[in-house]
Amino acid sequence: MSAEMFATVVGIALGCALVVGALALLTLRLLSRGSLVIQVVIVAFATIVSVVSGTSAVASLMYISAHDLNMFYTVAVVAGIVSLVMAAVLGRSLARDNQYFRAAAASIGRGEAVTSPERHTSTEFASLAGELAETADRLTESRKREERMEASRREIVAWISHDLRTPLAGIRAMAEALEDGMAPDPQRYYVQIRGQVDRLSGMVDDLFELSKIHAGTLQLHLERVALYDLISDTIADLAPVALAKSLHLRFEGERGLTLQADARELARAVGNLVMNAIQHSPAGSAIVVSVTAHVDGRAVISVVDAAGGIPERDLGRVFEAGWRASEPRTASGAGAGHSSGAGLGLAIVEGIVRAHAGQVTVTNVENGCRFELLLPQHPLA
Repeated sequence: MSAEMFATVVGIALGCALVVGALALLTLRLLSRGSLVIQVVIVAFATIVSVVSGTSAVASLMYISAHDLNMFYTVAVVAGIVSLVMAAVLGRSLARDNQYFRAAAASIGRGEAVTSPERHTSTEFASLAGELAETADRLTESRKREERMEASRREIVAWISHDLRTPLAGIRAMAEALEDGMAPDPQRYYVQIRGQVDRLSGMVDDLFELSKIHAGTLQLHLERVALYDLISDTIADLAPVALAKSLHLRFEGERGLTLQADARELARAVGNLVMNAIQHSPAGSAIVVSVTAHVDGRAVISVVDAAGGIPERDLGRVFEAGWRASEPRTASGAGAGHSSGAGLGLAIVEGIVRAHAGQVTVTNVENGCRFELLLPQHPLA
């Protein structure tokens, strides 16, 4: 084939393809809101027409016999019909996938689970369907977590409101008695008012600390901390409270462990655990605070009491803000005077430990519970 003939053939084929392609694009634009199946069939039909028209034009130029041209048309028609059927089948498959994705998006919007079908038109669609299903699961879990947190916040507000009224009512009654000169022992009233004010102050401090933890604004001032010194100071501060309940509070374990931590916040976390043990432990029992080195290099601070175990169904909720056990650990209810009753202490412990890139756990042991703080040597490493 000469260069001139080749150029002529290319020009004719290109011209036919451009004309047919332009008409197909115009048709697709007019049917842009139409069915996906029709659009796929139009694309296939335009391809067939482009090939047939270009071939017919070139054949007429080359003076091919009428018989040969009719045979070509016959083959083109049969192939075209098969191609259109295949295009329709593909279009229906794409439409089915489109319906699935629309339904999946609607289900995600309603917070419902999304199940990925076993078969899709292509690997890409199958991967997308899997991602949608996983996204729906994550959103559902996130929504449930938000609902639990919202319920916890409502419970906290309700309990704090209740627990604030109790000391405020007591302070008001004692103040009125002192004002009217009706107090039989004014000095005792002053001591009781001071105790109620300290309780209110502790509740406000807990709320402020928890709000910083939840907002992610808890600032740590890291320094090298000797754990034995920190725990010894905590035990010394709480020893009178333990002694008042006839509890034996003692330290066990290693004395040379140190780590990078915020001494004030870590002391608060340990103090909350010890106070929790004091509040629930029966008179005459022991509370053991110990420090050991974990095999992975972390320091382990543990508080073990003999206050009875926590029901298995409640172990996973111990560190939720506002949580209260479904059953009391001890029947005495002793130590209520030292607790705000709002269930914030253990939630603060978890927040402080997480801020140190650590982990807090609770397990039942014989006759009691074991709380453990697992802390890395370098929280920011």
